Amino acid sequence: MDVLIVEPLEPEVLQWIDARHPVRFAPQLDRDPRALRQAMFNVRALIAPASVALDAQALHFAPVLRAVGRLSAGTENLDVDAFARAGVEIVRPSTASAGAEAEFAIGAMLQLLRRVPVRSNDGLLVGRELSGATVGLVGMPAAARPLAELLGAFGARVVGYDPALHQSDGLWERWKVAPMGLRELVECSDVLCVLLHYFSRYQGLLGERFLPHCKPDQVLVSLGHSSLFDEAALAEAMDSGRIAAAWFDSMEPNMLDFGRPLRAVRNLQVTPRVAGTTRESRIRGAWAVVRRIDEILSETPPRPDFRPTTEDDALDLEDDPASAGSPPGAVSPG
Repeated sequence: MDVLIVEPLEPEVLQWIDARHPVRFAPQLDRDPRALRQAMFNVRALIAPASVALDAQALHFAPVLRAVGRLSAGTENLDVDAFARAGVEIVRPSTASAGAEAEFAIGAMLQLLRRVPVRSNDGLLVGRELSGATVGLVGMPAAARPLAELLGAFGARVVGYDPALHQSDGLWERWKVAPMGLRELVECSDVLCVLLHYFSRYQGLLGERFLPHCKPDQVLVSLGHSSLFDEAALAEAMDSGRIAAAWFDSMEPNMLDFGRPLRAVRNLQVTPRVAGTTRESRIRGAWAVVRRIDEILSETPPRPDFRPTTEDDALDLEDDPASAGSPPGAVSPG
């Protein structure tokens, strides 16, 4: 078949792509990696959830694969380098979840500011308002634009930092965000909101070099990968009170294990990647992914030796694909 769909899709989206290409809809394969690899033989496009890991070994069993679609914006569980070498495009909805993420971040900020009291000048423990606060955005993905607009409506001052975006770039002015260095941003922000997409070079970026300089009683909302933080430095900043509370929408489970620095930290809330997952964002994302996959398949028609498979086709998959050679009947990628 042309398209193997493991990710649940809205019926109208599934009908649209099915009318244009041979499709197999098999959401049960997300729980069976071996069966998934078997099903990928002679599949030209795959739509799979973020829970499905795909690496160079998986691509070994998909010699004619041209695109992999994800409804989420991240690349977790995908070997990006292997995909690039194989000429397989990773199709993701770049802006579909931006509005949902912005709304979630605003809600988290409001809750932390009100729910975690600070001591006022007269000695009382009180909450705080978003109006008049300085909000520092670390990372400027698509969600930063609607977030800055919402923050402006609340009367907050919005500043930002992105390691990949020069301070002279016109985007800062268009999105009404004042650029500054990361140290300065951390020092002046009442709310720190981390949106930065994770790359290995950013691992531990927010660590002992910056977190000890957080503005006292700062609250932290992170929609980025938890590996952006040095956990020991984060725990110390929260224990000292410089960070009064933190909300992570993406945290590796083992970071809260016994013996880890964040295990006993108070005022830490974790949600399981729900910021961008709404009914509306999933519909927008699904349409964006299937339309791009349709373009890719239309631009690169099947090769003459392409043979569509059926559910009855069986491949002898060895436990170690690297030593197994090509699957029986596989089309050579050359």
